[in-house]
Amino acid sequence: QVQLVESGGGSVQAGGSLRLSCAASGNTRSIRHMGWFRQAPGREREGVAAMYTSSTSTYYADSVKGRFTISQDNAKNTLYLQMNSLKPEDTAMYYCAARNSFTFAPLSPGGYNIWGQGTQVTVSS
Repeated sequence: QVQLVESGGGSVQAGGSLRLSCAASGNTRSIRHMGWFRQAPGREREGVAAMYTSSTSTYYADSVKGRFTISQDNAKNTLYLQMNSLKPEDTAMYYCAARNSFTFAPLSPGGYNIWGQGTQVTVSS
Protein backbone atom coordinates (compact mmCIF):
# COMPACT_ATOMS: atom_id res chain seq x y z
CA GLN A 1 0.00 0.00 0.00
CA VAL A 2 1.10 3.55 -0.80
CA GLN A 3 0.43 6.34 1.66
CA LEU A 4 0.65 10.07 0.94
CA VAL A 5 1.00 12.86 3.50
CA GLU A 6 0.82 16.53 2.48
CA SER A 7 2.32 19.47 4.33
CA GLY A 8 3.22 23.10 3.74
CA GLY A 9 -0.18 24.75 3.48
CA GLY A 10 -1.02 27.97 5.26
CA SER A 11 -2.35 31.50 4.97
CA VAL A 12 -0.57 34.10 2.85
CA GLN A 13 -1.21 37.47 1.27
CA ALA A 14 -1.84 37.77 -2.45
CA GLY A 15 1.45 37.72 -4.33
CA GLY A 16 3.10 35.49 -1.75
CA SER A 17 4.54 32.00 -2.11
CA LEU A 18 4.11 28.58 -0.56
CA ARG A 19 5.79 25.23 -1.14
CA LEU A 20 3.70 22.12 -0.63
CA SER A 21 5.28 18.74 0.05
CA CYS A 22 3.88 15.24 -0.36
CA ALA A 23 5.76 12.42 1.34
CA ALA A 24 5.10 8.99 -0.16
CA SER A 25 5.68 5.72 1.63
CA GLY A 26 5.03 2.07 0.92
CA ASN A 27 5.32 0.46 -2.52
CA THR A 28 6.19 3.67 -4.35
CA ARG A 29 7.58 1.76 -7.34
CA SER A 30 4.01 1.01 -8.39
CA ILE A 31 3.22 4.70 -8.95
CA ARG A 32 2.97 5.85 -12.58
CA HIS A 33 1.58 9.37 -12.15
CA MET A 34 1.48 11.83 -9.29
CA GLY A 35 -0.32 15.12 -9.13
CA TRP A 36 -1.72 17.98 -7.13
CA PHE A 37 -5.44 18.70 -7.06
CA ARG A 38 -7.51 21.32 -5.30
CA GLN A 39 -11.08 21.81 -4.24
CA ALA A 40 -12.73 25.00 -3.04
CA PRO A 41 -16.15 25.09 -1.32
CA GLY A 42 -18.95 24.73 -3.86
CA ARG A 43 -16.58 23.78 -6.67
CA GLU A 44 -15.51 20.48 -8.20
CA ARG A 45 -12.08 19.06 -7.56
CA GLU A 46 -9.68 20.15 -10.29
CA GLY A 47 -6.23 19.16 -11.42
CA VAL A 48 -3.49 21.71 -10.74
CA ALA A 49 -0.26 20.00 -11.77
CA ALA A 50 0.83 16.45 -12.51
CA MET A 51 3.78 14.45 -13.75
CA TYR A 52 4.71 11.08 -15.17
CA THR A 53 7.11 9.56 -12.66
CA SER A 54 9.14 7.70 -15.29
CA SER A 55 10.01 10.84 -17.26
CA THR A 56 10.37 14.59 -16.94
CA SER A 57 6.95 15.24 -18.47
CA THR A 58 4.85 17.71 -16.50
CA TYR A 59 1.33 19.04 -16.92
CA TYR A 60 -0.29 22.22 -15.60
CA ALA A 61 -3.73 23.73 -15.50
CA ASP A 62 -3.92 26.92 -17.57
CA SER A 63 -4.81 28.89 -14.45
CA VAL A 64 -1.45 28.15 -12.78
CA LYS A 65 0.99 28.02 -15.70
CA GLY A 66 3.96 30.27 -15.09
CA ARG A 67 3.22 30.48 -11.37
CA PHE A 68 3.33 26.89 -10.07
CA THR A 69 6.05 24.27 -10.51
CA ILE A 70 5.75 20.56 -9.78
CA SER A 71 8.86 18.52 -9.00
CA GLN A 72 9.96 15.37 -7.24
CA ASP A 73 12.89 14.15 -5.18
CA ASN A 74 13.13 10.41 -5.84
CA ALA A 75 15.71 9.87 -3.10
CA LYS A 76 13.28 11.26 -0.54
CA ASN A 77 10.11 9.89 -2.17
CA THR A 78 8.67 13.38 -2.02
CA LEU A 79 6.60 15.42 -4.45
CA TYR A 80 6.62 19.22 -4.32
CA LEU A 81 4.47 22.06 -5.58
CA GLN A 82 6.12 25.46 -5.58
CA MET A 83 3.41 28.12 -5.71
CA ASN A 84 4.40 31.70 -6.53
CA SER A 85 2.37 34.85 -7.18
CA LEU A 86 -0.56 33.40 -5.30
CA LYS A 87 -4.02 34.81 -5.94
CA PRO A 88 -7.18 34.72 -3.79
CA GLU A 89 -8.73 32.34 -6.33
CA ASP A 90 -6.01 29.82 -5.46
CA THR A 91 -7.64 29.37 -2.05
CA ALA A 92 -8.62 25.71 -1.68
CA MET A 93 -7.84 22.43 -0.03
CA TYR A 94 -4.89 20.95 -1.91
CA TYR A 95 -4.52 17.20 -2.28
CA CYS A 96 -1.62 15.05 -3.39
CA ALA A 97 -2.63 11.99 -5.40
CA ALA A 98 -1.09 9.02 -7.20
CA ARG A 99 -2.20 6.31 -9.60
CA ASN A 100 -0.77 2.95 -10.61
CA SER A 101 -1.84 3.00 -14.25
CA PHE A 102 -0.73 5.23 -17.11
CA THR A 103 -3.10 7.94 -18.31
CA PHE A 104 -3.24 10.38 -21.22
CA ALA A 105 -5.21 12.78 -19.00
CA PRO A 106 -3.04 13.21 -15.91
CA LEU A 107 -4.94 16.28 -14.68
CA SER A 108 -8.22 14.38 -14.45
CA PRO A 109 -8.80 13.40 -10.80
CA GLY A 110 -11.15 10.48 -11.49
CA GLY A 111 -8.50 7.89 -12.23
CA TYR A 112 -6.30 8.53 -9.22
CA ASN A 113 -6.66 5.78 -6.65
CA ILE A 114 -4.37 7.01 -3.86
CA TRP A 115 -5.00 10.29 -2.05
CA GLY A 116 -3.49 12.24 0.81
CA GLN A 117 -5.52 13.94 3.52
CA GLY A 118 -5.15 17.44 2.07
CA THR A 119 -3.56 20.68 3.20
CA GLN A 120 -5.37 24.03 3.28
CA VAL A 121 -4.10 27.01 1.29
CA THR A 122 -5.70 30.38 1.98
CA VAL A 123 -4.75 33.51 0.03
CA SER A 124 -6.07 36.86 1.20
CA SER A 125 -6.35 39.99 -0.94
